[in-house]
Amino acid sequence: MLALNMPPYLTVVIPVYNEVENLPLLHKALHEALDGLSRPWEVIFVDDGSSDGSVEVLEKLAASDPGTIRVVEFRRNFGQTAAVAAGIDHAQGEIIVMMDADLQNDPADIPMMLQKLDEGFDVISGWRVKRKDTFRRRLPSRIANGLISMVTGVQLHDYGCTLKAYRREVITGFRLYGEMHRFIPVYARMVGAKILEVRVRHHPRRFGKAKYGLGRTLKVVLDLFTVKFLLSYAAKPIYLFGGAGFLLMGGSFLTLIYAIIDRLFISGVHLNRNPLLTLSVMLFTMGFQSILMGLLAEMVARTYHESQDKRTYTVRRKINCQ
Repeated sequence: MLALNMPPYLTVVIPVYNEVENLPLLHKALHEALDGLSRPWEVIFVDDGSSDGSVEVLEKLAASDPGTIRVVEFRRNFGQTAAVAAGIDHAQGEIIVMMDADLQNDPADIPMMLQKLDEGFDVISGWRVKRKDTFRRRLPSRIANGLISMVTGVQLHDYGCTLKAYRREVITGFRLYGEMHRFIPVYARMVGAKILEVRVRHHPRRFGKAKYGLGRTLKVVLDLFTVKFLLSYAAKPIYLFGGAGFLLMGGSFLTLIYAIIDRLFISGVHLNRNPLLTLSVMLFTMGFQSILMGLLAEMVARTYHESQDKRTYTVRRKINCQ
């Protein structure tokens, strides 16, 4: 609970979308789990355009618990990523914990996650080992987790688990779009965060129904392309575009050589009539354009960093530095 005139150490961010029956039980569970903490805490509920009376319940909770409960209400449904971003923007705590409002995440796991942060980690990611969902939901999630881990190099078993704890400084230097809330650990790793995955409890849904279906999996895969680009090439996009350009131009050269060999030793078809010559020209043109795009991307990247005075490095701590 929040002490008088003392800023919270911990902020729990909870996106809400049509969870009217779960909210009173979640509020009680949060107090049972966190009242024993020696440091003050708060909860920010972000209502993502609910239409079932969730807002009215949140208003009552905030009125009955003014030192702890804060509510951000969206004008319409913007999605879970927007709700997470709003929670981060309004959070006051040094530590930010995110969890779902459907009672499948257990607030009782939060003290354990805080203890792991005190051991020196920057991100504690929940892993629902005994996940209480149908096979139809678990299978695509498992595939997505493996794909994300392979592409980003950040090895986690359960990117889809909302229950995660972060130090504020590792998650406030970027904006979230699309379905990118699940990639926050990847962004944190970009600034050098130390990540630990821990096993957490997962309960069957008691009220309501899941708000997200299999259609979201495709969005996650598409967002993965963006994350990979930002992770590997945001500071030096010429490496991506220039590398692709050289590959295309190399393919153009090899195609031209083969066309000449075909003309001299195989079919005898004149180069002007050989479609390989056209393909060679096209590959060379595409390669040259890719390199030009890389140069333009370099200018955009430099403008982005310099206009906002953004550093290309991050500092964990300073010793004897003024």
